[in-house]
Amino acid sequence: MKKDLKLYDVHKISNVQELLLKSAEKHGDKIAFEDLNKTPIPKLTYSELLSNALKFGNALRQLRIEERTHIALIGENRVQWALSYFTLMMFNYVVVPIDKNLSQNEIYNVIYESDAETVIFSESYSSAFLGNNSVLKNFKHFICMDSSCADSKYLSMKDMIDSHDEFPKAELPEINSNDLAEINFTSGSLGRAKGVKLSQENIAANIVAMVSMLLITPEDRFLSVLPIHHTYECTCGMLCPIYSGASVHYARNLKTIVDDLQKVKATIFLGVPLLYDKMYKKISKSISEDKVKSMVVPALAKATDLTSKLGLKSLKRKVFAELHEKFGGAIRVFIAGGAAPDPLVAKGLRQFGFNFVQGYGLTETSPILALNRLDAFKDNAAGIPLPNVEIKINNPDENGIGEIWAKGPSIMLGYYKNEKATKEAFEGDWFKTGDIGYFDDEGFLYISGRKKNVIISKTGKNVFPEEIEDLLNRSPYILESLVYGKEDEKHSEIISAIIVYDSEAFIEYAEKNKIEISEELINNIITEEVEKINKELPIYKRVVNFDVQDEELQKTTTHKIKRYANRI
Repeated sequence: MKKDLKLYDVHKISNVQELLLKSAEKHGDKIAFEDLNKTPIPKLTYSELLSNALKFGNALRQLRIEERTHIALIGENRVQWALSYFTLMMFNYVVVPIDKNLSQNEIYNVIYESDAETVIFSESYSSAFLGNNSVLKNFKHFICMDSSCADSKYLSMKDMIDSHDEFPKAELPEINSNDLAEINFTSGSLGRAKGVKLSQENIAANIVAMVSMLLITPEDRFLSVLPIHHTYECTCGMLCPIYSGASVHYARNLKTIVDDLQKVKATIFLGVPLLYDKMYKKISKSISEDKVKSMVVPALAKATDLTSKLGLKSLKRKVFAELHEKFGGAIRVFIAGGAAPDPLVAKGLRQFGFNFVQGYGLTETSPILALNRLDAFKDNAAGIPLPNVEIKINNPDENGIGEIWAKGPSIMLGYYKNEKATKEAFEGDWFKTGDIGYFDDEGFLYISGRKKNVIISKTGKNVFPEEIEDLLNRSPYILESLVYGKEDEKHSEIISAIIVYDSEAFIEYAEKNKIEISEELINNIITEEVEKINKELPIYKRVVNFDVQDEELQKTTTHKIKRYANRI
């Protein structure tokens, strides 16, 4: 049962074309997008965003690129990526966002599998489109975002916009909101990469439902840093702000996040758990290293916890004003997605006066299915289902745990040219997420882990590796970990782990204790940490053997660990 909570007023839209037309009319001269790096189109107001989209769309029409043509889009987070996306949606093309961190071979795989005929790209990827590669033989047009990659083979996006008039709004293509509008590919080899098919209705329904649960206002400023090709950043970090009249500012790079937060005085920041883990560890470390702060801060946190319960929530921001200023002084909410954050990190940031919420979803669900709210949250829960989404636990066990199934207007159309995978993903109208979870009595959804990652213990009980990883990763000496089932001599699965030690923590330990770092020292300390964690776990969940390494685990571009690529 869903928790009975009041929803925010929202205006209905059925597609992205409608979104931009309404927002441009309402917010006019207000900033929509801004690049913190130097680019050919560094800033656009809402009116300019619409005007540029109408000009760019007109230019594409003049090239005789017909509606429904599949157009690939690859580049860094920047104004021109967002402008391209809006233009393609406005003019009834099919967008194929490509992960900017893919190898050239993987880029070719996506291009081939998607049937793209035109590509819009930034200068960083110009070399991928040189030569006579057979994959590109069906490409009719190459459009570059940067003047530095000017070539007889390439068209300049900026020149195309500057040399064309606005296409008449009254003559814009009629959008069938249920048609294929976007194909988001997983990385993978030829024939294995799955293209998630989304319609404009899928995306629009998700936007409206999310904003009804989490208030976004025209005064909000987003700092964008996560890969924009991914539905989490694209829908939540780009489309939701423009729907709401807010502004989006593109960070220079991952290393400049704190400076960029200060520069734009961001109010909303979307991140993945890894970013927040590092952020919280740095805060905790700076406090523990200061004798006065190490005594005073915990006491102040507890005291202000009490005043917050009494309704004085703003007091925390005043007490911890120095810390808030480090992040620009205006952060209204940190949002986590892409994976489950550590509840202790969420609670810890909240103790310093930061609002912290997490959501849950998949690319196949456009992406959000459930969301915590500022006025109703649980740090260890995925959230409450969106108001237009129905979620059920299929075939629950005695504890109510089973596979999460969902249905609603934001569920994908299927996988591109892959009827077998599409059929396997659905049971009637229900989409099978592949995640295992349960509901509590207040309607909050909890994620136990991925169905395919579950380890069956010798006693026949299910063990979710994510649960054990969360405990391991809390150790100051462990940077990250991967837990998996390893077959023993009796062909039973034993709980095993790959542990990446935190070099910085060991350097500090060595300096403090005036000893040298050795392989023996690292193994001894990690063994002690594992033994401590094992004491917190029932016998069937305990880590039986582990390997220690200094090399970080392979990850996807959204910082998820590639489980099967890292196993020993």
